[in-house]
Amino acid sequence: MSRKLLDHDATTTTPHASGLEIPSREALLAALDRIGAPCNLKMLAKHLTIDAKPEVHAIQRRLRAMVRDGQLIETRDRRYGIARQMELLPGRVLGHPDGFAFVRPDSGAPDIYLAPREARRVLHGDRVLVRVAGQDDRDRPFGTVVEILARANHEIVGRYFEEGGVGFVTPDSRHLNQNVLIPAGKAAGASPGQIVVARIDQQPDARYQPLGHVSEVLGDHLAPGMEIDIAVRSHGIPTAWPEGLGRELKAVPAAVSAEDCSGREDLRDLPFVTIDGSDARDFDDAIYCRKGRNGFVLYVAIADVAHYVRPESLLDRAARERGTSVYFPAQVIPMLPEALSNGICSLNPAVERLAMVCELRYDFAGKQLRTRFYNAVIKSRARLIYEDVAEWLTTPSSDWAKDSIEQHIAAAYELYALLRVEREARGALDIDTVEPKFIFDSARKIERIESRHRNDAHRLIEEFMIAANVAAAEYLLRHDCGALFRVHAPPDAEKIETLRQFLSGIGVALGGGATPRAVDFARVLQQAAPRPDRHLVETVLLRSMKLAVYSAENIGHFGLALEAYAHFTSPIRRYPDLQIHRALKAQLRKVQLDTAALAELGEHCSMAERRADDATRDAVAWLKCEYMLEKVGESFRGIISATTAFGLFVQLDESFVEGLIHVTALPDDYYQFDPVRHRLVGRSSGKEYRLGQAIEIVVARVSLDERRIDFTLPVPKAAPRGRRGR
Repeated sequence: MSRKLLDHDATTTTPHASGLEIPSREALLAALDRIGAPCNLKMLAKHLTIDAKPEVHAIQRRLRAMVRDGQLIETRDRRYGIARQMELLPGRVLGHPDGFAFVRPDSGAPDIYLAPREARRVLHGDRVLVRVAGQDDRDRPFGTVVEILARANHEIVGRYFEEGGVGFVTPDSRHLNQNVLIPAGKAAGASPGQIVVARIDQQPDARYQPLGHVSEVLGDHLAPGMEIDIAVRSHGIPTAWPEGLGRELKAVPAAVSAEDCSGREDLRDLPFVTIDGSDARDFDDAIYCRKGRNGFVLYVAIADVAHYVRPESLLDRAARERGTSVYFPAQVIPMLPEALSNGICSLNPAVERLAMVCELRYDFAGKQLRTRFYNAVIKSRARLIYEDVAEWLTTPSSDWAKDSIEQHIAAAYELYALLRVEREARGALDIDTVEPKFIFDSARKIERIESRHRNDAHRLIEEFMIAANVAAAEYLLRHDCGALFRVHAPPDAEKIETLRQFLSGIGVALGGGATPRAVDFARVLQQAAPRPDRHLVETVLLRSMKLAVYSAENIGHFGLALEAYAHFTSPIRRYPDLQIHRALKAQLRKVQLDTAALAELGEHCSMAERRADDATRDAVAWLKCEYMLEKVGESFRGIISATTAFGLFVQLDESFVEGLIHVTALPDDYYQFDPVRHRLVGRSSGKEYRLGQAIEIVVARVSLDERRIDFTLPVPKAAPRGRRGR
């Protein structure tokens, strides 16, 4: 018996847990390709000259895994064939509220349309093998589902209803377009209209809807906090801590011991401060800046979470599963238990805390001279609030005491101004977004929605955190350490061309030719700054950008115009930051860190970030709808925030609530959509509605279930009748 493949595949084996070498996935695909037809396990093993049972069983397990991942398909007579040779594409289902769906192929090929009759067999998120059947009348590929590889939905959150004696749950997610039927006696006492969790007992097929039972009644439709319960359940955000975690938490100290401080640099005499929002509860970064003879020294101290969260502990696995803290209005689902996030890992004032410090030295021109990372112990002097610091910066005093906190903040602001110049010179994009802040009453009903604006204190902290993040990325690259980088790819050529056409139509130029750099985009923002349609330009530019993700491969950060970037500054709330800390510590100890699973970790952390963003967006949309329920019929001012073929989205000025004016609600005319100029134009009247245009609306309808607010235009007042002539 031979444990090697044929000569040309001799290197494509992988060690098995038993110590045996078995063919890799690539080798198995190559072997099946050479055979030229689907074959069974016995035939494949014979072709590979493998006959020992352990190896054959290991190959069988690998083949089954390849079937699950859509690389292979197993026929009814137990033969394995290459999916792509059978013109089958593995991918994930993207559901649509109107009953149809798409399959997004793993290969990156264009999405494949599934007609409603075909889409009823699957639910959003399911992994399938699909065969392309042709092109529809809109020149898009359409197909059929050949195999369902994995079901994504086992529990559904939604409202329970009864009709004609039949119970069903209408999913809260708009992507799930099928109700879950609930047989008699399976409703767990739910009343019609209540929010429930339905467990799916039978997945949908070509003939039947999904069938299930109510596993939990969450409460009434408009109960306080329901929006968070729904978002958490709908997006599968982990909330329960693993069994046995309590024993690990008991070992977490409440204070820093002398033993913990051993081997660390003692920075307890330096006047570090934290600067955060007034509602912040955990503080993972503190700063101190001093101005000396040769320039500035900036210390960025980050909570040493890695000291307390050991790899592969229950605590570590729970944090990795969560990936990130999720920040809902008035509630947080933390990545770490409060004993750490609000306790020993929080850089609270007047207590000793362990920290990982990035020390950065600059000359008086803001040029970085050197950086250093080390373990330290610090003692924060004060907890400062953004608004208070911003007030100090706008009204500086000449009589601040030497070595006072105010004086150090003044030195920090002087350094920030230099770094700001460097940021603008390299072309980093800087768009000030306004976030809504919900003000609740004692019954947790929304009193009002306020705006949350960034000030110079926000920008100062942001710039210092970016400097530390860049330093961490460069340090790890310099020492050839594997790490999770924060990467942001340049926009696609198609998006660039669409953006360029739009900008040229309003007299703004995007330079850089076919591959503009970040600085070219920054110059667009500079051109738009004095214009009344500045927000329009910012919105369209942002929509041309890709999402930033985590990756083991560094490709730079386009939006920040940086060659290398990593997240180092928030290990309390982001798992990638914790991985960066571990990589830095390993390098400081001259120890090699295992990086085999970094690519998979990057994908997971990127997914967790998107999951958190989607859940927060859903909760905010619910709250905005709830806030507007009592405002039907009222008039508001706003701006057109998006244009589509089916209407206009309008964002209200003061509350940042967004709603839709359907195209049928526009004045009498046929309106044509101009996607390049982001506008709707009346065919007969020439009336134009464009992105960024100020507009008055009337609230027509609010649907919590659909997270939808419909607007109409005000009815024109009738002109007064003139007096009749004699």
